Amino acid sequence: MNIVLCYQTVPAHLEQIRAVAGDWNVIDAGQEGIAAALPQADIYCGHAKVPVPWKETVAAGRLKWIQSSAAGMDHCLVPEVISSEISVTSASGLFANQVAEQTMALLLGVIRSLPTFFRAQLKKEYIRRPTGDLHGKTVGIVGLGGNGRRLAEILAPFQIRIIATDYCPYDKPPCVDELWPADRLHDLLSQSDVVILALPLNDETRGLFDTDQFAAMKTGAIFINVARGQVVRESALIHALTSQHLSAAGVDVAEVEPLPPESPLWDFDNVIITPHVGAQGRTRNDDVTDLFCENLRRFRTNQSLINVVDKRLGFPLRNAPA
Repeated sequence: MNIVLCYQTVPAHLEQIRAVAGDWNVIDAGQEGIAAALPQADIYCGHAKVPVPWKETVAAGRLKWIQSSAAGMDHCLVPEVISSEISVTSASGLFANQVAEQTMALLLGVIRSLPTFFRAQLKKEYIRRPTGDLHGKTVGIVGLGGNGRRLAEILAPFQIRIIATDYCPYDKPPCVDELWPADRLHDLLSQSDVVILALPLNDETRGLFDTDQFAAMKTGAIFINVARGQVVRESALIHALTSQHLSAAGVDVAEVEPLPPESPLWDFDNVIITPHVGAQGRTRNDDVTDLFCENLRRFRTNQSLINVVDKRLGFPLRNAPA
């Protein structure tokens, strides 16, 4: 059995994995070697950021299980994998603390007018200018998976109303005031002063936020995207900002990454842009290794895996209440 890895490892990670793998081969392919190594994999853990031969890999018939080192699954859920018998597990919720911190940085940054003050600081201007408030607002979270739930917990002490939509609209956390099914998105948009995207990218959500969705938002609302860039039509976001229908936006992801230098998003004074760093953290690769080792132990002993993904939807499903 070949275990092929494609994430940032150090020797301690490999030693930890080999201790669970026993006599199975552990191949640390990295981004440079993953394209050649993947067709020979029985188990794959990682996130390939280079083109890989998924069609040939599935056709080879060896690959039995994919453990994504990311919560987003668009890097590996290609049609061939979706239609195969390959099991897929994700890192859903593993980086929820980091994503929540990034969201709060973007949200509080635009509410308290930090882009304006940063520009003033560069010119050494010590001038009071208007700011906004988070307390007392209605915040809508689109997607209440692991990241969305942790974010709701962090937001709750701000004495706000929290509403959310999700594909699995049950098991409502106490900190969330209303949890609705995904088809009530327009209700959420029309009531929210702040809209935060924390939903996965799949065929249903790709391009979901277009002109109609932004038009459904309240005038003066704030938009935050820590999900996937391709959930949003950038042209529609730019129009909503240019028309001042939105008061501000914070985006950690872009429809095209890296965000092109010619994108008008760079030029707005009321937008904060970060380069897809929401899940970064000091212990990220340690946490990935811990999750993979636990699932590898379960795989070897024929136990249920953690974070099994519904391949058609692109995320693990929560069980409905009995």
